[in-house]
Order: sequence, then C-alpha cells, then structure tokens
Amino acid sequence: MEDRVMQKLSYGLFVLTARDGEKDNGCITNTFIQVASTPNTVSFAINKQNYTHDMIMKTKVFNISVLSESASFDIFRRFGFQSGRDVNKFEDFLCKRAENGVAYLDSSDTNAYFSGRVLQTIDLGSHTLFIAEVTDGAWLSDTPSATYAYYFAHIKPKPEAKPAEKKGWICTICGYIYEGDPLPADFECPVCHHPASDFRKL
Repeated sequence: MEDRVMQKLSYGLFVLTARDGEKDNGCITNTFIQVASTPNTVSFAINKQNYTHDMIMKTKVFNISVLSESASFDIFRRFGFQSGRDVNKFEDFLCKRAENGVAYLDSSDTNAYFSGRVLQTIDLGSHTLFIAEVTDGAWLSDTPSATYAYYFAHIKPKPEAKPAEKKGWICTICGYIYEGDPLPADFECPVCHHPASDFRKL
C-alpha cells in the first residue's frame, strides 16, 4: 500500500483540553466524531505519548474546541508542535472555562466547544480510543469548521525549498526536514511525532 494514500482522508481539526489539579494542557486532534445521538456520545483517539492523554485517563473529563477556517497557524504550533510536559501551553493565552473547570478556546480560531466525560476506553496499541458523553457545549460562531484538507491548503505554511544538492525527507505534517537517505523505517518526527510514513522524499 502507498502510505501517503492515508493523507487523502479529511477530518475536522480540534483542540482537546484537560485539567489535572492546577495544570492545564491541550493538544491538536483530528479524530473527534459523534457516534450516537441518544444520549449524545462522541469518540476520539489520542496517542499514548501525549501528556493530554495521561491527564484525561486520570480525570475522565475534557473539552473539545472546534477549530474554524479562520484558525491561525499559531494555534497549531502552540497545541500541536510542543509537549505540555515541557512547556505551559496556556501561558499568556486567553481562554475561558466551562462548567467542568476545563479551559476551552473562545476566540476567532474556533466556532464551538464541547465538554465531555469519559465512559469507556479501548486500547488501540499506539493510541487509546475514548468513548464519552457530551455534558455541555456552545455555538461560538458561524465560521465553517476547518478540515484536515483545508489546513494543508490554506493554513499550514508551505515548506521552504532546500538546495537541490541536499538529500533528505520532509514531514508532510509540520515541514520538519530529515537530512540523509534512507529515512529509517522507525523514524519519528521530533517536532510533531508523526511516523516515517508521513514523510516524503525531497
């Protein structure tokens, strides 16, 4: 199978937030979907290496902010390209809190938020699938929701061209360049943590 075929699937884009004690954190996800309507039930999968994953496993509560087409790349950089274990992603960042005490994005970058409580988890190897009930939510704007395809076409900056004599691979998610050939099969992007299958040859 050609690995890059998976990039043709398009999803919504969201900021998943959690709070453990006085610590806020969040990460970008593209796996949030509704799976039932009575009651409103959702699912999302998170990589086990994400700090947000551990917080939700412990607290069982979370918020999801729906990113809109007006979202800036800075949001993706803040919540997607660094770890909450190393930095405070909410430092100097304005947000609001839902009734569950968890932060959500209330800005031009988002059009809605949902609060949820985890009902069940399923081990998927590299990820955990969370099944949750929606406990609250609000419509914030009429701006269309951003999709994965929209992000690549309109939000994500195009990587700068490198000199032709250099050999290497570029991460199609964040633009990180691995210099050298071949790319190890078990290589993981040091910036966004995506696998070698998300790299293309320069």
